[in-house]
Amino acid sequence: MVTFINVLRALACCIITNSHYTGVYPLDFIANGGLAGNALFCAVSGYCLYHIRSNFPQWYGKRLIRCYLPVWIITAVYVLLGCFTTAEQSLLSSFLFPTRYHFVASIILLYIPFFIVMKVKVLREHLPWVLGGLGVVAAVYYALFFDKSYWHVEDVRGFLERCTLFAAMLMGASFRQNDGKYRDKLCKWLILLAPLMFGVYLGGNFVFSRKASLAMFQIISPLCRLVLVYCVFRLFMGLDGALQKLPKAVRGAVDFLAVMTLEVYLVQGEIIDWLRPKFGFPVNWLVLTAAILLAGLALHWVCEGLMKLWEVLFRKPKTP
Repeated sequence: MVTFINVLRALACCIITNSHYTGVYPLDFIANGGLAGNALFCAVSGYCLYHIRSNFPQWYGKRLIRCYLPVWIITAVYVLLGCFTTAEQSLLSSFLFPTRYHFVASIILLYIPFFIVMKVKVLREHLPWVLGGLGVVAAVYYALFFDKSYWHVEDVRGFLERCTLFAAMLMGASFRQNDGKYRDKLCKWLILLAPLMFGVYLGGNFVFSRKASLAMFQIISPLCRLVLVYCVFRLFMGLDGALQKLPKAVRGAVDFLAVMTLEVYLVQGEIIDWLRPKFGFPVNWLVLTAAILLAGLALHWVCEGLMKLWEVLFRKPKTP
């Protein structure tokens, strides 16, 4: 895997997990920015999945197994431990759709239009136009159907949020399409602009969500997030060569986290709820983070073991 992609995966995982640490820090504002992490992860997915060579059932089936196997396992474990019951949701929504995990529900839906765009040559070769068309659809929806009387543009299961995540996937695919143009070609101004955009995004959300008079302009939030994803992605893409020279211990830590980002996301909710009130800061942060990493690793190992077992049992025999 390309070094900068693993770094971005690990970074997205850290941002998402940190955003769930409400009540852990002395100031809850520190636990913020999770949707930016989601969009960054979607951009990484778009970059990695740009070349689709199999047909839809094979490709989509592989994506479904990768997403649902850890969902099924962790949901069953948490039900058995009494963390929640299927009475809170139907069996269908607990294990299939939309599940307790909104990102899984979103990515499972977005894989379908992404496959279409990548397989239709005229769409794949004109990704900026596809992004523009998606922007027009989102703008029309915002103008005609979106309730602008209160702050809810970041509703994780809402149409606008899924448009934002799909735009991030297409952005990642566009970066893959122009890999030779951007990789190892650092724009130094992005070193300042990327953190500045993160601050603008968080600060804007803080103001918009507390000033009802500004709710009319909340569409600025997902736009800022997409600009942020562009800046961060292009910055780390330009740093790929430098990232390859990081000490082995640092790269090992990044790779360790990058391979189990989905599992870390899935395990953390109940662990945070259970451990958060038991310790004060910073002990709570250390204990929580260690527990989440260990649980995520255990889930990853179980999923990897089951996938290898499946391959052994159902592998097609080689033709002589």
